[in-house]
Parts: sequence; C-alpha cells; structure tokens
Amino acid sequence: MTDTPREDRPNRGFGFWAVMILATIVAVFGILITAGGVWLAALGGSWYYLLAGIGLLLTAFFLFQRSMLAVWIYLVTYLGTLIWAFWEVGFDGWAQVPRLVAPTVVLVLVLLAAPALRGRTWRRDTVTGAAAALALALMTPLLIGHTDNPVIAQETAPETEEPAPPTEETAPPTQEPAPPAEELPALEPAPETDPEMPSEENAEPAATTPTGIPANEDPLPTMEVGENWPAYGGTYRANRYSPLGQINPGNVGQLERVWEYRTGDMPGETDDYSPENTPLKVGDDLYMCSAMGIAIAVDAATGREEWRYDPQVSEDAIPYGATCRGVAYFEVPDAADNELCATRILWGTLDARLLAVDARTGQPCPDFGLDGEVFLEEGIGETVPGWYTVTSPPTIVRGVAVVGAQVKDGQAEDSPSGVVRGYDAVTGELAWAWDLGNPDNRDAPAEGEVYTRGTPNMWTIAAGDEELGHVYLPLGNSAVDYYGSNRSELENEYATALVAVDVTTGEDVWHFQTVYRDVWDYDLGSQPSLVDFPTDDGTVPAIIVSSKQGEIYVLDRRSGEPLFPVEEREVPTGMGVEPDYLSPVQPFSTYHSLLFPALTEKDMWGATPLDQLWCRIQFKMANYEGVYTPPTTDGRWIQYPGYNGGQDWGSMAVDTQRGTLIANYNDMPNYNRLVPREEAGEVHALFEPEYDPDQEGPDPQLGSPYAIDVNAGWREDWTGLMCKQPPYGGIRAIDLETGETLWDEPLGTARANGPFGIPSMLPMKIGTPNNGGPVITAGGLVFIAAATDNLIRAIDIETGETVWSDELPAGGQTTPISYEVGGRQFIAIAPGGHHFMETPIGDYLIAWALPEQE
Repeated sequence: MTDTPREDRPNRGFGFWAVMILATIVAVFGILITAGGVWLAALGGSWYYLLAGIGLLLTAFFLFQRSMLAVWIYLVTYLGTLIWAFWEVGFDGWAQVPRLVAPTVVLVLVLLAAPALRGRTWRRDTVTGAAAALALALMTPLLIGHTDNPVIAQETAPETEEPAPPTEETAPPTQEPAPPAEELPALEPAPETDPEMPSEENAEPAATTPTGIPANEDPLPTMEVGENWPAYGGTYRANRYSPLGQINPGNVGQLERVWEYRTGDMPGETDDYSPENTPLKVGDDLYMCSAMGIAIAVDAATGREEWRYDPQVSEDAIPYGATCRGVAYFEVPDAADNELCATRILWGTLDARLLAVDARTGQPCPDFGLDGEVFLEEGIGETVPGWYTVTSPPTIVRGVAVVGAQVKDGQAEDSPSGVVRGYDAVTGELAWAWDLGNPDNRDAPAEGEVYTRGTPNMWTIAAGDEELGHVYLPLGNSAVDYYGSNRSELENEYATALVAVDVTTGEDVWHFQTVYRDVWDYDLGSQPSLVDFPTDDGTVPAIIVSSKQGEIYVLDRRSGEPLFPVEEREVPTGMGVEPDYLSPVQPFSTYHSLLFPALTEKDMWGATPLDQLWCRIQFKMANYEGVYTPPTTDGRWIQYPGYNGGQDWGSMAVDTQRGTLIANYNDMPNYNRLVPREEAGEVHALFEPEYDPDQEGPDPQLGSPYAIDVNAGWREDWTGLMCKQPPYGGIRAIDLETGETLWDEPLGTARANGPFGIPSMLPMKIGTPNNGGPVITAGGLVFIAAATDNLIRAIDIETGETVWSDELPAGGQTTPISYEVGGRQFIAIAPGGHHFMETPIGDYLIAWALPEQE
C-alpha cells in the first residue's frame, strides 16, 4: 500500500469542521433571505434581500468547496450591504443594527475561515485581528446613537423579598409605627342639618343643581402648588409645575433617597397590575391609593404610615389592570377644624364606588352617601365585574366631585353608559348627570330606565376652572371603537371630544371634537392643561389639549374657539368596510403636532436582517395610506400612531414662567384587522357565560359585523421586538407662545429591553414606549420616569440633557410630584410597574431630596 503524501491528505481537523458549520449556517440564512427577498420584490419592495441572499448562497457553496472565492464573494456582498444600508438610513445607529450587525458578524467569521480555505492552520494574529474587528463592528452602529447619562449610585432602602402591608411588625426600617389612636386629635361628627331651620334674614336663595343640591355659585378657595401638591395635576389647572427651585441642574447629582415605603398591595391570583398612581401632598401628609384602591396616608418627611383604608375590592373587578391613578383632596367650606371629615379624601374604585374618608384619620365620612360610599352602578343597568370601573380620581370644582368611568373596550355595542356625573363633595348626593343620549335631562334616570348605553365615556382625568365654574371632560369613543356605522348622531358629534360643562348645572357650554367619526380608538386620554396664554393683545384664558394622534390644540377655555387655526385636511376614505361613514377630512392643529411622517418600508426594523425582512413583507402586505388609514378586513391595516399615542394619560407639563411646554409621547404603530363575525369564531364578551378571561383571539365587538384583532405596537411574533425602528417614544420641549420645537430627545434606554424579552443592559438611548407624565420645577428640571427602562431621570429643561437618573425597583409608569417639608424640597414617585408594558410590578412610594445641611 502506498502512503498518501501529507499535503494531499484531506484535512479533517477543527478548521475543516468549523468551515463546514459556517457554510451550513450561511446556507440556511441564504435560503431564507433569498426566499423572503423574492416575496418582498414581488410585493414591490426592496431588491436588496434577493441579491444579498444570492450572495450568501454563493458564499456558502464555495465554503463547502473550501475555496477562497467564498471570501471574495462575501466581501462583495458585504460592500453592497454597506452601500445599501447607508443609502437607506445614513448614520442612524439604531436603524443600522439589523442592517449591519449580523452581516458584520458573518464577515468576521468568513475572514477567520480564510486560513482553513487555503489549507493552513489558523494563526493567532488572524484570530486576534478578526475578534477585534468583530468587537469594533458590533459597537460602531451603536456608538453612532446617543448614550444616556450613567445611573447615579444611591443608597437605597433594603428590599424585602415578600412585600407585606407595613404593619408595626413588618414595616421597613425607614418607617416608624403609626401613632396610637389616642394620640390622634379628637374629631367631632359633622353637625346634622335641620331641614326646618329658617334661612338667615334677607338671604338670597342658593342656586341649585337639577337635582336640587345647593351649588356654589362663587369660586371656592384653592390651594396652590409649592409646599403642597394638592391635586393629580398639581392643581385642577393641571400644569404639573412646581415653583420650588432648591434642586437645580447644578446640584441634582447630589439627590439621595430619603425614604422608601411599601403598600403591601401586590398581585395575588392575577398579575394584571398597573397602579399608575400619582400621590398628593397636603400639610404634613402624602395621600395615595394602591393598585386595588387602598387609600393610604404617609408622613411626607419620613414615609411613616399614618393610616390606611381598605375598601376590600375583589380581584374579579380588575378590567385590563388593577389601576388607581390617584385620590382627590377637599376642604369642606366653613367646617370646624376638629370636625370629622372637615378635610377629606375622595377616590373611585374598580368595583365602581366613590368613597370619602377623613384626611387625618382615614375614617369613613358618615355624611357622605351611605357611610362614606356612593354606588356608581346605580342607573348603569346590566354590568358585570370588570366592565364598568373607576380608575381616575374625581375632579372637584365648586364643591362638586366630577366622576367618569372606564368601560372595558372591545366588548359590545350594548355596554354600560359613558355618563359623567357630579356629586356633592360633602353629602355624596347626585348633583347632575351628563348623559349624552339624554341631553335634556340632567337627573338620574326615571325608575326602570338606565343611562344611555354604549356612549363615549371619560376614563381619564378632567381639568377644572374654579373661577369660570367649568369642568373639562376629555371624552373617549363609543363602546365599539373600530366600527361606527351604527352610532347615533350625538355620538358622532361628541365622541373623542373635549367638553366644557358648567359644574353647577351639568349643562355643556361648548365642545371641541379632535377626531371626526373616530374608528381608531383615538379617545382623549391626556388631562388638558389650563393656562393664561400669551398673545399680542395680552393673555387669554386657554386650555391646551393633546391627543393620541399627536395634535396639540390651544382653545379659549371660555368658548372653545381655537387660538391657532385648525385645518381640515383630506384623509383616505377609499378603502375599508364603511367608506360612506368615514369623514373625508380630519382636524389638524397649526399650533403643534407630535405626528411623525408616514411610515415607509425602510422604517421597518428587527434584531437581524431576517426579522427586518419579515417586517418589510408585512408592511408591503398591509393596507396603509398614512394617518387615518381606514380599518380593513381584507388584510391588516397599519394604524400610525397607534392607540397609545401621541400623548396618553401621562399628560403634559407647562412652565408659564419660562414659556415652555413639555410633552412626552409614544411613536408606535398598531397592526390591526377587522375580523368578520363568522371568521371570529368562539370569542365571547366578558358578560357572556362562556367568557374566559384567558381566551385568545380578537375582541368581540358584539353588535357590529366585526371583531377586532389589534397588534399593539406591531410586535414581531418571534423576537417580540417591534417592527418599526426606534425610537418608540420621546420627550419634547415646545415654545408655549409659538408652538415651535425647542428640543426633542428619545426617552428611555435599551438597558431593560431586548429580543425574546432578554434585557440588553445597553445604556444607549433608544426611546422606549412610555406611560406616565413629567413634572417641571422652577429649578429648571423636568422629572420623569414613564419609560420601560425602570429609571427616573432629571432633564435640563433648557437643553434636553439628562443630568441625573436613578434606578427604580419597579416600572415607573406614573408621574412624579415635588413638594416641600421644613424648607427642604422633595421629589416623590410611586413606581408600581405595568403588566401591559412588561415592567416589574411593585408597591413602592419613594422620596428623594438633597442632603440636609448641618
């Protein structure tokens, strides 16, 4: 037998098998990208993927042959990829991630394989050089983007593994036991009113509401923001501005956690928690409600619990999530200081009760409703737990507590009413009911009747003007969001509108509609802000309302007349299931818009070229003609922006001293389809016996011909990433007087986000989805959490630069506040997380301040 010469023996060592494995991987990707490229090109999309796929297949073929042609072919393919990538999106770092990262990894691997293709062993310098090239290639696209400031190290209170109500035995170390009951001041019950008692001599009869409840014709005293934070938006003007300036860009880096409190309200059998709570501060205490509606008072300086009142809400009342955005504070006019409930806390619950307790002790107010409770399901008609709930605090103007309710979307045309009601803040008696279907009646329904079902509701927070006596209601949509042909004319006129109501009578003064014939679920979620708006002729009492579709309108709050022209522009109506119903025009603001240009194929994204390619194919298959693309059933349609904004319930902040408006926003599409009833199959509304809360499939929309399948954020099924390229959210400073953009920055880093739900830990600004709002301080800072990176940050209002941040123990989907105790300015937030936004759930209330001066 003749020996085979050494140089002619087949090399079956590590290099050979590494090349074969690489060739197989490249071949698989080549097949997938070529097939997808053919599909995309056939749809009229980019030809790049087809050409790149062919390049990968040829590379794989010559790798199998162990030929150096593989290297040269891939170099040509990679060079073409570079040219195409920078031609499409330039130097946008995040946009380049799916275009360049994976191809660069393949480039390095092919270069590493070059020695084996020549039959040589791998040299150490080749491996080292290729590894360095890989690291540089992976970092380059990311370094093009912005980085956020590093998290400032803080001393934090120790975490407990199992959160529990902070009783005397289990309170965190930062808390002290609440004082015993005997130390609390004695309170006298409210005096009973004698109906036979004559009025004072020569007194004018008091004005009354439609139901006969005395109304306050004159404005009541109001508490200002500064030492206190007396209402959800600071005041009912909802500017979210604090005149405190102790903390400023120069010293904000010294902030330290002063205390941390835990409510003990954590998920039980359900994980659907989204507290969204913003506390109030009045006097020495902070007032808040937990996810399940437990009202709590804590000492504003120490975080020590003062009292709690648990209304015992059942978990089956949870709609989308367990939410209590806040409580309201009210001082009873002319009440004695030691009178029970002279100062009181009012809030609504998921099981539709309006409660009132004493602000000093947490005891129910016996003079309010039935032992401190008003049952809001009265007059609503048929409902089930979780269908009709209260998630937002009441707005109290001239002694009338105005309450709306959340009606769970997507269920049925015959849903509970969207009626908005005013209740006497002292007695709990109904003052008026604003029932859209009964414009001539402001009383409760007659016996045997109910408020008009299926009408637009107000699930968010109203604003109020104590001087004018107006309350401003941001209305949602009708019960079936994505189909409108069966709506009444009143619904068509008032849905998705801001309505000014006279709080003493319940009569609407004016209304301004932000979407005509809304079939996109663009309900008004943001609390409007009241400002004295600067004009050439002096200030005008104005109201600023922002919308989910991105338009920001400035109106005279006395009349509803726009201070900046509102243009009616043509929108698409030629597609969809009800072209005769759709409005051919929609109102666009000339003051300012958060609306971005229409999406194009190149805006599609992914972790790799493969999922970016799939998103491009989906884009080309969808119905899309820009904003207000009509809902379709012959295929998916792209709704951009999606129903989460633009602006949502977090709302804006206004600094009238600097003349700056701050608005954070979402920039995400939805990928939806109307599903014909016969195709929808067995999907049931929550009131049906067959309903399963874990059922999959579209929302039923009973009463219309279609169910609705919504892909919120348009997420790709495999990686869970969104199909649109970042940013997905931002924060913008706007010149109040002109509406011009001062700066605009992505809000949120990629540290807690990544493919397959795996945190990337990258501190780069990506701009995440966000829910929650900003607060501005006189010190020139904007404090905001909201993003999904679980950070609270301070932003310099002049530059948009993040100058401080701290990591939260739970998602910050809520709004911070600022207040003062003993001359010391505090920043506080209640990070509770958000199941829908996939941030960690928590039960925290945390406060920061500068170190005390010795």
